[in-house]
Amino acid sequence: MSEQIVATYRVLTRLPLERAVSAIAGEQSTGTFVSVRGETDELRARHSAVVLSITELPAPSEPLPGAIGDGPVTAGLVRIGFPLENTGPSLTNLLPVVAGNLYELRELAGLKLVDLELPAAFGSSYLPARFAVPGTRRLVGRPSGVLIGTIVKPNVGLRPADYVDLVRELGLAGVDFIKDDEVNADCPPAPLPQRVRAVTAALDEVERRTGRRPMYAFNISDEPDRMLRNHDMVVAAGGTCVMVNLNIVGFPAVAMLRRHARVPIHAHVTGIGALARHPGLGIGHVAYQKLARLTGVDHLHCGGFHSKFYVTDDEVSAMVAAVREPLLGGFPCLPVLSSAQWAGTAPVALERTGTTDLLVLAGGGVLGHPDGPAAGIASIRQAWVAAEAGVPLDEVDEPELRSALKHFGGVIQK
Repeated sequence: MSEQIVATYRVLTRLPLERAVSAIAGEQSTGTFVSVRGETDELRARHSAVVLSITELPAPSEPLPGAIGDGPVTAGLVRIGFPLENTGPSLTNLLPVVAGNLYELRELAGLKLVDLELPAAFGSSYLPARFAVPGTRRLVGRPSGVLIGTIVKPNVGLRPADYVDLVRELGLAGVDFIKDDEVNADCPPAPLPQRVRAVTAALDEVERRTGRRPMYAFNISDEPDRMLRNHDMVVAAGGTCVMVNLNIVGFPAVAMLRRHARVPIHAHVTGIGALARHPGLGIGHVAYQKLARLTGVDHLHCGGFHSKFYVTDDEVSAMVAAVREPLLGGFPCLPVLSSAQWAGTAPVALERTGTTDLLVLAGGGVLGHPDGPAAGIASIRQAWVAAEAGVPLDEVDEPELRSALKHFGGVIQK
């Protein structure tokens, strides 16, 4: 048998499971709704997808509209092998096969891609992250411990001069990482060229005064040719990181950027809720991170514990664990926690991940601290030190942490 790409799906259907699964295998390889000329036995033997296993599961109660059949909804965990010869080791060819026109099949009342097993050829065809955990630590001068970052807020509306003041303040306070918001790429009123000049000037000053240079992730998301030019502009100005909206730009475009990039690529996953939120539709977090890491990104957002968005702590734990597992023998990546992260989420984050090889991004948790951003950074660092020592946060005698617990504890509810 030829090499296979094995896709695992959670399938819902009103038809017999075997019939629904056969529709997936046929539609995504050699078949269509009728027999066609040229669909020979030899061709099918070489290129047809193969159903490897079906395991029945409890079915949720909300099937997709338009599903055919009169029976009750049944569910199964299904593994399907697609011949590598159909796609080659190509993300551009892989995605239409494992996550393309199968969601629309009327034989299905629900479908979610939950895992992927990829042949070694993919590892030879794509460049892994160049920096990941060790390279990022080296660039920010933080050899151990959790990396603490923040997001420029307000996320839109600031002028270039505002960036100078904020980045200087954060850098002098000892932050490791700062990033643009996902909604702010090359946008008025702070176009990317102006923002790059303002931010790098502030970073230069911080480095002169402290000897450390925080990493700033400039959002260079754009059409592919412009994105490469944006990268070059950031590097020429002395920038040490670029950010892309992975789902908006597209996986193949980010792989192209990786071949060109000279600095770490910070991957934001804006839009992932449309893929992952519904249990009966889309792409699950574990399968998603494999696709993302193949593009060669250095940092990957994994959600956040006690998040303001809808993602469960179990899903975040699974995503972080998956990102930390070697993929095809490599493709390392730094997991990123974000969304309502603050000092108070340090214990659960450490308990659920078991590591400090994390980049924790706290926007409001830093900038919304009642005593200012410097106190916000200090409170989070104090909380992680306490969590690592097994000390309850309310027993820590640090004014910044006490103030954070009093302020945010009354605002953020799980």
